[in-house]
Amino acid sequence: QVQLVESGGGLVQPGKSLRLSCAASGSVFSINAMGWYRQALGKERDLVARITSAGSTNVADSVKGRFSISRDNAKVYLQMNSVKPEDTAVYYCNAEYCSGIHRLVSWGQGTQVTVSS
Repeated sequence: QVQLVESGGGLVQPGKSLRLSCAASGSVFSINAMGWYRQALGKERDLVARITSAGSTNVADSVKGRFSISRDNAKVYLQMNSVKPEDTAVYYCNAEYCSGIHRLVSWGQGTQVTVSS
């Protein structure tokens, strides 16, 4: 199994930057992709950015040009620049991995990001 722990959330002013980190442990060699999702109050959880083990990335249109995702071994980062109030949400780290023939997904506990002046 894969366990994930996020860090780096908090209160940030509009226009500023914030970096989220997620550390994976356990069967990290089996991870195919890692990503960040977010869930605002009363809304569904949506993909923010995803990166595969080969380094291929995709970023949601709503944050393209402002957010970027990177990966360093068993850690994944979300660099958030020029944040807006609508970026306020709980951000979850996600890992897609294989266990035998099964494709599984692990989630972190989430970290709150609040954009406000």
